[in-house]
Amino acid sequence: MPDLSVIIPARNEIYLTKMITDLLVKSQGETEIIVILDGYWGETPIDNPKVTYLHLGQAKGMRNAINLGISIAKGKYLMKSDAHCLFAPGYDVALTKDCAENWLVIPRRYSLHAAEWRPDKRMTVKDYHYLSFPRPSSYGCGTFPQEWRERTYRRLSGPEIDDTMTFQGSCWVANKKYFMKQVGFLDDRMETYSTFSGEPLEVGLKYWLGGGEVKVNKKTWYAHLFKNENYYRGRSKDRKYKKDLKSVAGHTWAAKHWLNNEEPNMVHPFSWLAEKFWPVPTWPEDRELWKI
Repeated sequence: MPDLSVIIPARNEIYLTKMITDLLVKSQGETEIIVILDGYWGETPIDNPKVTYLHLGQAKGMRNAINLGISIAKGKYLMKSDAHCLFAPGYDVALTKDCAENWLVIPRRYSLHAAEWRPDKRMTVKDYHYLSFPRPSSYGCGTFPQEWRERTYRRLSGPEIDDTMTFQGSCWVANKKYFMKQVGFLDDRMETYSTFSGEPLEVGLKYWLGGGEVKVNKKTWYAHLFKNENYYRGRSKDRKYKKDLKSVAGHTWAAKHWLNNEEPNMVHPFSWLAEKFWPVPTWPEDRELWKI
Protein backbone atom coordinates (compact mmCIF):
# COMPACT_ATOMS: atom_id res chain seq x y z
CA MET A 1 0.00 0.00 0.00
CA PRO A 2 1.43 3.42 -0.93
CA ASP A 3 2.18 6.06 1.67
CA LEU A 4 1.27 8.94 -0.66
CA SER A 5 -1.26 9.28 -3.47
CA VAL A 6 -0.45 12.11 -5.90
CA ILE A 7 -3.60 13.32 -7.67
CA ILE A 8 -3.11 15.29 -10.88
CA PRO A 9 -6.17 16.77 -12.65
CA ALA A 10 -5.19 17.58 -16.24
CA ARG A 11 -6.73 19.19 -19.29
CA ASN A 12 -4.67 19.51 -22.49
CA GLU A 13 -1.40 19.74 -20.55
CA ILE A 14 1.84 19.76 -22.56
CA TYR A 15 4.17 19.16 -19.56
CA LEU A 16 2.22 16.30 -18.02
CA THR A 17 4.46 13.41 -19.16
CA LYS A 18 7.59 15.29 -18.16
CA MET A 19 6.08 16.00 -14.75
CA ILE A 20 5.03 12.37 -14.12
CA THR A 21 8.50 11.13 -15.09
CA ASP A 22 10.04 13.65 -12.72
CA LEU A 23 7.73 12.61 -9.87
CA LEU A 24 8.72 8.97 -10.32
CA VAL A 25 12.45 9.77 -10.36
CA LYS A 26 12.26 12.13 -7.37
CA SER A 27 10.11 9.86 -5.19
CA GLN A 28 11.95 8.15 -2.32
CA GLY A 29 9.00 6.37 -0.71
CA GLU A 30 5.97 4.30 -1.67
CA THR A 31 4.09 6.75 -3.88
CA GLU A 32 1.32 6.23 -6.42
CA ILE A 33 0.37 8.77 -9.10
CA ILE A 34 -3.23 9.16 -10.24
CA VAL A 35 -3.75 11.21 -13.40
CA ILE A 36 -7.24 12.36 -14.39
CA LEU A 37 -7.45 13.28 -18.08
CA ASP A 38 -10.40 15.65 -18.07
CA GLY A 39 -11.99 15.38 -21.51
CA TYR A 40 -8.88 14.55 -23.56
CA TRP A 41 -6.52 11.61 -24.14
CA GLY A 42 -3.15 13.32 -23.95
CA GLU A 43 0.18 11.71 -24.83
CA THR A 44 0.97 7.99 -24.73
CA PRO A 45 0.55 6.91 -21.09
CA ILE A 46 3.64 6.04 -19.09
CA ASP A 47 3.76 2.27 -18.53
CA ASN A 48 4.52 2.08 -14.82
CA PRO A 49 2.57 0.19 -12.11
CA LYS A 50 2.79 3.27 -9.88
CA VAL A 51 0.87 5.38 -12.41
CA THR A 52 -2.90 5.15 -12.96
CA TYR A 53 -4.72 7.07 -15.68
CA LEU A 54 -8.42 7.88 -15.49
CA HIS A 55 -10.12 9.32 -18.57
CA LEU A 56 -13.25 11.45 -18.52
CA GLY A 57 -14.81 11.37 -21.97
CA GLN A 58 -16.39 14.75 -21.37
CA ALA A 59 -14.65 17.52 -19.45
CA LYS A 60 -16.28 17.92 -16.04
CA GLY A 61 -13.99 20.42 -14.33
CA MET A 62 -11.05 20.35 -11.98
CA ARG A 63 -13.03 19.79 -8.78
CA ASN A 64 -14.79 16.76 -10.23
CA ALA A 65 -11.43 15.40 -11.43
CA ILE A 66 -9.86 15.84 -7.99
CA ASN A 67 -12.78 14.04 -6.38
CA LEU A 68 -12.40 11.12 -8.77
CA GLY A 69 -8.73 10.83 -7.88
CA ILE A 70 -9.47 10.94 -4.16
CA SER A 71 -12.09 8.22 -4.53
CA ILE A 72 -9.53 5.62 -5.67
CA ALA A 73 -6.46 6.87 -3.75
CA LYS A 74 -4.89 4.12 -1.61
CA GLY A 75 -2.29 6.19 0.23
CA LYS A 76 -2.36 7.27 3.86
CA TYR A 77 -1.68 10.80 2.57
CA LEU A 78 -3.12 12.72 -0.35
CA MET A 79 -1.22 15.18 -2.49
CA LYS A 80 -3.05 17.24 -5.08
CA SER A 81 -0.91 18.97 -7.70
CA ASP A 82 -1.43 20.95 -10.86
CA ALA A 83 -0.17 19.23 -14.01
CA HIS A 84 2.73 21.63 -14.66
CA CYS A 85 4.94 21.37 -11.58
CA LEU A 86 8.47 20.25 -10.72
CA PHE A 87 9.33 18.83 -7.28
CA ALA A 88 12.44 18.53 -5.12
CA PRO A 89 14.11 15.13 -4.66
CA GLY A 90 12.43 13.20 -1.85
CA TYR A 91 9.36 15.47 -1.92
CA ASP A 92 7.09 12.62 -0.87
CA VAL A 93 9.03 11.58 2.24
CA ALA A 94 9.69 15.18 3.30
CA LEU A 95 6.02 16.16 3.05
CA THR A 96 4.52 13.11 4.75
CA LYS A 97 7.14 12.92 7.51
CA ASP A 98 6.20 16.38 8.78
CA CYS A 99 2.42 16.23 8.39
CA ALA A 100 0.42 15.97 11.61
CA GLU A 101 -2.98 14.34 11.32
CA ASN A 102 -4.90 17.62 11.34
CA TRP A 103 -2.49 19.59 9.13
CA LEU A 104 -2.83 20.65 5.53
CA VAL A 105 0.75 21.13 4.30
CA ILE A 106 2.06 23.24 1.43
CA PRO A 107 5.67 22.88 0.20
CA ARG A 108 7.76 26.01 -0.39
CA ARG A 109 6.94 27.30 -3.89
CA TYR A 110 9.19 28.63 -6.65
CA SER A 111 8.42 29.60 -10.23
CA LEU A 112 9.03 26.98 -12.92
CA HIS A 113 10.74 27.75 -16.20
CA ALA A 114 9.20 24.84 -18.05
CA ALA A 115 11.30 25.01 -21.22
CA GLU A 116 14.45 24.47 -19.14
CA TRP A 117 12.58 22.37 -16.56
CA ARG A 118 14.11 24.09 -13.56
CA PRO A 119 12.98 26.25 -10.66
CA ASP A 120 13.93 29.90 -10.74
CA LYS A 121 15.48 30.35 -7.31
CA ARG A 122 16.62 33.86 -8.18
CA MET A 123 13.02 34.99 -7.80
CA THR A 124 11.34 35.38 -4.43
CA VAL A 125 10.04 32.20 -2.84
CA LYS A 126 6.32 32.14 -2.25
CA ASP A 127 5.98 30.79 1.29
CA TYR A 128 2.98 32.69 2.60
CA HIS A 129 -0.41 33.83 1.32
CA TYR A 130 -3.30 35.80 2.73
CA LEU A 131 -6.97 36.04 1.83
CA SER A 132 -7.81 39.43 0.37
CA PHE A 133 -10.67 41.55 1.66
CA PRO A 134 -13.70 41.09 -0.64
CA ARG A 135 -13.88 43.83 -3.30
CA PRO A 136 -16.04 43.97 -6.44
CA SER A 137 -14.10 42.82 -9.50
CA SER A 138 -14.56 41.09 -12.85
CA TYR A 139 -14.55 37.81 -10.92
CA GLY A 140 -17.24 38.87 -8.47
CA CYS A 141 -16.97 40.13 -4.92
CA GLY A 142 -14.69 37.38 -3.67
CA THR A 143 -11.83 36.81 -1.25
CA PHE A 144 -8.76 35.42 -3.04
CA PRO A 145 -5.34 34.01 -2.07
CA GLN A 146 -2.61 36.61 -2.55
CA GLU A 147 1.15 36.35 -2.14
CA TRP A 148 2.13 37.73 1.26
CA ARG A 149 5.59 38.99 0.32
CA GLU A 150 6.14 41.01 3.48
CA ARG A 151 5.51 37.97 5.68
CA THR A 152 7.78 35.87 3.47
CA TYR A 153 10.64 38.38 3.79
CA ARG A 154 10.18 38.72 7.55
CA ARG A 155 10.16 34.98 8.15
CA LEU A 156 12.83 33.76 5.72
CA SER A 157 14.98 32.75 8.70
CA GLY A 158 11.96 31.75 10.77
CA PRO A 159 10.47 28.29 11.46
CA GLU A 160 10.99 25.63 8.79
CA ILE A 161 7.35 24.61 9.28
CA ASP A 162 5.08 27.56 9.87
CA ASP A 163 1.46 28.69 9.83
CA THR A 164 0.09 30.25 6.65
CA MET A 165 -3.33 31.88 6.36
CA THR A 166 -4.02 30.28 2.97
CA PHE A 167 -2.22 28.99 -0.15
CA GLN A 168 -2.11 29.38 -3.90
CA GLY A 169 -3.84 26.10 -4.70
CA SER A 170 -1.45 24.33 -7.06
CA CYS A 171 -0.27 21.83 -4.43
CA TRP A 172 -1.28 20.58 -0.98
CA VAL A 173 -0.75 17.46 1.16
CA ALA A 174 -3.03 16.02 3.85
CA ASN A 175 -3.72 12.92 5.90
CA LYS A 176 -6.47 11.22 3.86
CA LYS A 177 -8.55 10.00 6.80
CA TYR A 178 -8.66 13.44 8.43
CA PHE A 179 -9.20 15.16 5.06
CA MET A 180 -12.28 13.05 4.34
CA LYS A 181 -13.64 13.84 7.79
CA GLN A 182 -12.89 17.56 7.65
CA VAL A 183 -13.40 18.34 3.95
CA GLY A 184 -14.74 15.26 2.19
CA PHE A 185 -15.14 15.46 -1.56
CA LEU A 186 -14.89 18.98 -2.96
CA ASP A 187 -18.17 20.78 -3.57
CA ASP A 188 -18.47 20.98 -7.37
CA ARG A 189 -21.92 22.54 -7.66
CA MET A 190 -22.17 25.57 -9.95
CA GLU A 191 -24.29 27.43 -7.40
CA THR A 192 -21.51 27.25 -4.79
CA TYR A 193 -17.80 27.08 -5.72
CA SER A 194 -18.49 26.01 -9.33
CA THR A 195 -16.42 23.26 -10.99
CA PHE A 196 -13.10 25.14 -10.84
CA SER A 197 -12.68 28.00 -8.40
CA GLY A 198 -12.26 28.43 -4.66
CA GLU A 199 -10.21 25.32 -3.86
CA PRO A 200 -7.85 27.06 -1.37
CA LEU A 201 -10.84 28.83 0.19
CA GLU A 202 -12.90 25.68 0.73
CA VAL A 203 -10.09 23.36 1.77
CA GLY A 204 -8.01 25.85 3.74
CA LEU A 205 -10.91 27.31 5.71
CA LYS A 206 -12.41 23.91 6.46
CA TYR A 207 -9.08 23.14 8.10
CA TRP A 208 -8.43 26.40 9.97
CA LEU A 209 -12.01 27.04 11.07
CA GLY A 210 -12.82 23.38 11.70
CA GLY A 211 -10.01 22.75 14.18
CA GLY A 212 -7.15 21.89 11.83
CA GLU A 213 -4.12 23.91 10.73
CA VAL A 214 -2.50 24.97 7.45
CA LYS A 215 1.30 24.90 7.28
CA VAL A 216 4.08 25.75 4.85
CA ASN A 217 6.96 23.24 4.87
CA LYS A 218 10.20 25.03 3.89
CA LYS A 219 12.26 21.83 4.12
CA THR A 220 11.20 20.90 0.60
CA TRP A 221 9.87 22.72 -2.46
CA TYR A 222 8.06 22.58 -5.74
CA ALA A 223 8.04 24.89 -8.75
CA HIS A 224 4.82 25.92 -10.47
CA LEU A 225 4.63 27.06 -14.09
CA PHE A 226 5.88 30.64 -14.32
CA LYS A 227 2.99 33.03 -14.91
CA ASN A 228 4.80 34.97 -17.62
CA GLU A 229 5.38 31.96 -19.83
CA ASN A 230 3.83 31.65 -23.31
CA TYR A 231 0.30 31.14 -21.98
CA TYR A 232 0.21 34.74 -20.82
CA ARG A 233 1.69 36.02 -24.07
CA GLY A 234 -1.27 34.80 -26.06
CA ARG A 235 -0.18 31.24 -26.84
CA SER A 236 -2.59 29.19 -24.73
CA LYS A 237 -1.27 25.63 -25.18
CA ASP A 238 0.66 25.65 -21.89
CA ARG A 239 -2.32 25.69 -19.54
CA LYS A 240 -5.95 24.78 -20.12
CA TYR A 241 -7.65 24.96 -16.75
CA LYS A 242 -8.76 28.58 -16.76
CA LYS A 243 -11.27 30.54 -14.78
CA ASP A 244 -14.41 31.40 -16.69
CA LEU A 245 -17.05 33.98 -15.94
CA LYS A 246 -19.47 31.27 -14.83
CA SER A 247 -17.45 31.06 -11.62
CA VAL A 248 -18.10 34.73 -10.71
CA ALA A 249 -21.20 33.87 -8.72
CA GLY A 250 -19.21 31.16 -6.94
CA HIS A 251 -16.59 33.66 -5.77
CA THR A 252 -19.27 35.93 -4.33
CA TRP A 253 -21.15 33.05 -2.73
CA ALA A 254 -17.99 31.66 -1.10
CA ALA A 255 -16.97 35.02 0.38
CA LYS A 256 -20.41 35.56 1.91
CA HIS A 257 -20.60 31.96 3.06
CA TRP A 258 -17.38 32.11 5.05
CA LEU A 259 -17.38 35.70 6.30
CA ASN A 260 -20.94 35.24 7.54
CA ASN A 261 -19.94 31.96 9.27
CA GLU A 262 -22.48 29.83 7.41
CA GLU A 263 -20.32 26.69 7.12
CA PRO A 264 -21.54 23.77 9.31
CA ASN A 265 -19.30 22.46 12.10
CA MET A 266 -17.17 25.58 12.45
CA VAL A 267 -15.02 25.60 15.58
CA HIS A 268 -13.91 29.21 15.02
CA PRO A 269 -15.60 32.17 13.27
CA PHE A 270 -13.86 33.68 10.26
CA SER A 271 -12.84 36.70 12.34
CA TRP A 272 -10.69 34.36 14.49
CA LEU A 273 -8.49 33.57 11.49
CA ALA A 274 -8.09 37.22 10.50
CA GLU A 275 -7.17 38.13 14.08
CA LYS A 276 -4.69 35.23 14.26
CA PHE A 277 -2.70 36.68 11.34
CA TRP A 278 -3.43 40.35 12.03
CA PRO A 279 -2.61 42.76 10.51
CA VAL A 280 -3.72 41.24 7.19
CA PRO A 281 -3.13 43.28 4.00
CA THR A 282 -6.26 44.91 2.47
CA TRP A 283 -8.41 44.27 5.55
CA PRO A 284 -9.92 47.33 7.26
CA GLU A 285 -9.51 48.02 10.97
CA ASP A 286 -13.28 48.39 11.39
CA ARG A 287 -14.54 44.87 12.12
CA GLU A 288 -18.09 45.85 11.23
CA LEU A 289 -16.97 46.08 7.59
CA TRP A 290 -16.01 42.40 7.63
CA LYS A 291 -19.68 41.39 7.34
CA ILE A 292 -20.96 41.09 3.79
